Amino acid sequence: MVTPSLPRLGAVVVDAGAQGRIGEFRGVSGPYWSLRPLGGGREWEAEPAIVRPATPEERMRAGVARDNARSRGARP
Repeated sequence: MVTPSLPRLGAVVVDAGAQGRIGEFRGVSGPYWSLRPLGGGREWEAEPAIVRPATPEERMRAGVARDNARSRGARP
C-alpha cells in the first residue's frame, strides 16, 4: 500500500473511512493523519490511504453547513 503525499497544513480533505467526513488536515499522529472538523471541534485520526483532497463543491457544502450551524448557535 502506498501512502499518499502529505497535504499542506490546513488543507481541506475528505475521510472516505468516516462516511465521507470533511475535515482540515492538522498533522501526523503515528501512522494516521489528524483531521479536524471545519470551524473547530474534536480531531479524529484517519487512515492516509483513504483520505483525498476535497472538491470545490465539497468545501463549499462543508462551509455552508458550518455557517448554518453557527447561525443556530451550535458549537463545534
